[in-house]
Amino acid sequence: MISVTSEYLQGIDVLRNVPEDQLQWLIDSSEHYTVAQGDYLFKKGDALDKLVVLVEGRVFMYIAQNNEQREITTLQPGTITGYLPFSRATTTFANGQALDDLQVMSLPQPQVREMICERFELTEALVHVMTDRVREYTSNQLHNEKMTALGKLSAGLAHELNNPASAVVRGAVSLKQHLQAMPDYFKEVMRAQLRPEDVDMVGQIMFAVIDAHQHKKPLSMMERADQEDEIADWLSQFPISNVQEISENFVEFGFTIDNMEEFRKHIPEKDLSPILNWVNKNLVTDKMVADIEDASQRISRLVQSVKMFTHMDQGSSKQLSDVHDGLKNTLTMLEYKLRKGNIQLVQTFDHNLPPIKALVGELNQIWTNLIDNAVDAMDGQPKSILEIKTERDRDCIKVHVIDNGPGIPEEIRNRIFDPFFTTKGIGKGTGLGLDIVCQIVKQHKGAIKADSVPGRTDFWVSLPING
Repeated sequence: MISVTSEYLQGIDVLRNVPEDQLQWLIDSSEHYTVAQGDYLFKKGDALDKLVVLVEGRVFMYIAQNNEQREITTLQPGTITGYLPFSRATTTFANGQALDDLQVMSLPQPQVREMICERFELTEALVHVMTDRVREYTSNQLHNEKMTALGKLSAGLAHELNNPASAVVRGAVSLKQHLQAMPDYFKEVMRAQLRPEDVDMVGQIMFAVIDAHQHKKPLSMMERADQEDEIADWLSQFPISNVQEISENFVEFGFTIDNMEEFRKHIPEKDLSPILNWVNKNLVTDKMVADIEDASQRISRLVQSVKMFTHMDQGSSKQLSDVHDGLKNTLTMLEYKLRKGNIQLVQTFDHNLPPIKALVGELNQIWTNLIDNAVDAMDGQPKSILEIKTERDRDCIKVHVIDNGPGIPEEIRNRIFDPFFTTKGIGKGTGLGLDIVCQIVKQHKGAIKADSVPGRTDFWVSLPING
């Protein structure tokens, strides 16, 4: 057993400057006891009715979640915890189990009140303990929740980036192989005997069709098959190789029988095969380049969405911004999860809303949590519908995140914004998402509420336009 003296207590950093007579009063007014290893110093829900000084031993602090233990922290010797001056907490929110044999000193709540009235320096030191604890707790939990949200986003983002990145690699490899074969076709074309004006016409027809293809209405499967057969039949009249490939690519780019007849007017029959195959190869090259360009642009858009979502290129102060930009970027980040859940997205946006003054990165965290929760609520449900709605409400804007899931049971409705409360399994939720959403909403002097009935849950956030 450690002998608890005023000198010992002054060895605790926060009590270093407290007068010895006040520390001696703390020792004399406290209860001194031990807790065996494995026993509990406190359990969740216990009355918070005494100040506790952990003299010796360590305490594992955790909350029970779905029959699992989720660690909050490990209290070390010299830790001051329990009821602190001016604290509004009435019960403990977690369990504290002894990792070693503990030596504890505790001051009952009535004596704490006496201390507040008569011992200023000791009270001041313990108030600092409370404010530091709140600050550290808030910082840690906000960081943990951000990391959890980042983990959710990164899985989908990795998938979204992998698809176009793989397409670029495949396209580049195919294009390289394709270009290596081009000299052989070029030799055959060079043997063809075309007049300069016929060469010009063939080029004009080809590029006119390619340009028109960008504005061409997509064909149905039946229409495409019919046109491919029609072009293949026309090609089969002549000694032309690769008829099937040519007909498929020509139809994809919008060539018609009229275009083929135009070719026929300017190309001798013996030269039809090399020249039409050369045109076909140019079409394939154009398509490969277009696919690589499309995949590259998709990567660029995703990277830009990440940049906008995190607001990484902006300052940390409030700025005027369109709330729809944040919502769209968040939906882009969560697109994979929506697609995976086969969720229909309905966007009912009032684009006449004015910009609001806000911390854009913080708002995006609100949208991420609310949309992610809505998606999880509809997990496994057929015909899932997610609606994002914006509207004006006097001097505020309102953002609704609505799902058609089973709704929030009435018995837990008043607890959903409590810290650490979650209905999700281990690893799927920290129970801090909505708590942090509330903090961010309050930081913006806004309001948040949930209206829920079976088949419709509406989380809405109201934010003042002027910030």
